[in-house]
Amino acid sequence: MISAEFFIRPDGELIGFSITGHNGVAGRDIVCASVSSAAYMTANTITEIMKADAQVAVEDGYMLVRISPQEVKNCRNILAGFKLHLQELEEQYPQNIRVSYTEV
Repeated sequence: MISAEFFIRPDGELIGFSITGHNGVAGRDIVCASVSSAAYMTANTITEIMKADAQVAVEDGYMLVRISPQEVKNCRNILAGFKLHLQELEEQYPQNIRVSYTEV
């Protein structure tokens, strides 16, 4: 099971996410590949294209992206798009991915 947790400020702004877990056999699971690809695209867009100040940590089966407070508005749309993508995957594959939200 893949767990995706989005971090949300009290004002509703997304400030980051964490992804943990695996689903199925590495390289053979479409849900895991979809989540990984979208997560890397989001992290790379934030840090390499937008040059936003963000904390990023990646290990096997784990990714954390947390935006600095001054970058929240700049990163609003990319985080919202990623959240929507994962919500759609959760709707299609509820046995494979769980999306949750934590107020910070």
